[in-house]
Amino acid sequence: MNTMSISEFIKKELCGWGKYERVIFPLEILLIIILSIIINDDKIALVSAVCGISYTILAGKGKISCYFFGLCGTLCYAYISFKNQLLGNLALYMCYYLPVQIFGIFKWKQHLKRESQEIEKTCLKNKERIAYFLMAAFFTVIVYLILLKYNDKEPILDAITTTFSIFGLILTVKRCVEQWYVWFVVNGLSVIMWVEAYLNGSNCFATVIMWLTYLVLSVYFLKSWQKDIDTKC
Repeated sequence: MNTMSISEFIKKELCGWGKYERVIFPLEILLIIILSIIINDDKIALVSAVCGISYTILAGKGKISCYFFGLCGTLCYAYISFKNQLLGNLALYMCYYLPVQIFGIFKWKQHLKRESQEIEKTCLKNKERIAYFLMAAFFTVIVYLILLKYNDKEPILDAITTTFSIFGLILTVKRCVEQWYVWFVVNGLSVIMWVEAYLNGSNCFATVIMWLTYLVLSVYFLKSWQKDIDTKC
């Protein structure tokens, strides 16, 4: 990719943002940076939070550049999970998120709108929704039993967030609006899990704020995506 094509790519990625999004989204990232500096939070947690929120915002806008932030955030978050003995999240990010996000780059590239360079959004059929839910419930039980055996600190929350994140990322790569319902559950439970870790002495305040921001963004982008595909579903 030459300099000109890189410039054009960046220009496309910056197109299609609403006037409120141009202000609110950068402020969210700036707020996390400021709070983390004030409380002297772990630097890896800060980088993870900034990359994670950038990934969510760009994915919500259907921008393929989200995966570059996603890969960096994945490595940082895996390290934080290792430090806090959240084995399910560690395995999820290293063995699943990392390769699937690389795959997602090539998959999304096949479904970009020519003008806006945003992905074409889709939705599942009712039968597919039921099938995904049943599979997620089944594997949640399996993961819970495995984590229980290895003395995970939060086996129930870790099992649910781990399993639902797997299916959430599948739906993200498939460009399905239903991903935002899944992320809402994952984000809400993750807030609880990391608040407990923070109260127990872990230096991860930026991670708590990150998941709170994810929770808000999942609601925002659910409405945004649903509005875009109402004519299809």
